[in-house]
Amino acid sequence: MRIAILQTRPVFGEVARNLSRIERLCPEQTDLIVLPELCTTGYQFRNGRELRSLAEPSGGPTVEFFTRLARQHRCAFAFGFAERAGWRIFNSAALVGPRGLVGLYRKVHLFDRERDLFAPGDLGFRVFPLGRWRVGLMICFDWIFPEAARTLALAGAQLIAHPANLVLPWCQQAMVTRALENRVFCATANRVGGERRLPGRGLRFTGGSRIISPRGEVLAEGSKNKEQILLAAIRPALARDKRVTRKNDLFADRRPELYRIRQPGARWQRLTRS
Repeated sequence: MRIAILQTRPVFGEVARNLSRIERLCPEQTDLIVLPELCTTGYQFRNGRELRSLAEPSGGPTVEFFTRLARQHRCAFAFGFAERAGWRIFNSAALVGPRGLVGLYRKVHLFDRERDLFAPGDLGFRVFPLGRWRVGLMICFDWIFPEAARTLALAGAQLIAHPANLVLPWCQQAMVTRALENRVFCATANRVGGERRLPGRGLRFTGGSRIISPRGEVLAEGSKNKEQILLAAIRPALARDKRVTRKNDLFADRRPELYRIRQPGARWQRLTRS
């Protein structure tokens, strides 16, 4: 599979302009292109009314735009957008191919002010077929919860597409661990630039998008402040092999019966006294 990340600098509220910029940046001869979180609208909404005015249903014009682009380039797209579903608004990611919507994910772990604006995701962590590949979706702050990537990996994901709007400095390095501990490919598509739409609440996005192998190798890395196209060729066989040594298998060696949290009982107390 040939994968690309578009590290973009969206202009807040300028949806048509942002989509036009994405169209101009699209590389040829790729199988999957991953874009940042909320890549069509920008991130720093002043209030729920503003967010609702820019949100769209999962079958709306943005998904239609990416479907047309997928047909034109014979590829698929994973991207973040503000999804309107009835009276609720979700911070969502879509996987779209030439025939339309392949999969939808709604952000489970909301970050900071997102908790005041978006409904918590209710679809769980699901894996979607894309040709010979199985692709999982997560968004930005999900990175800090290892359960998110592990759930996708246990469900069969070989590649985790990870749209992001990162402002904290730790994710890019942490995703090496997420890839390594699950033996999956990870594609974190971050944005660059900044937004200052609230008094005293300016945001600076950290760029540094990355494509990482199941062995923890950084296959491609973006700058901290420039729009860029990152490219890498990846092989599904690497993500199917969970062996760490000849005698160790990453998933077969798990001991889930011992991972439950238990309060110390009488037997535990006896053992610790002996």
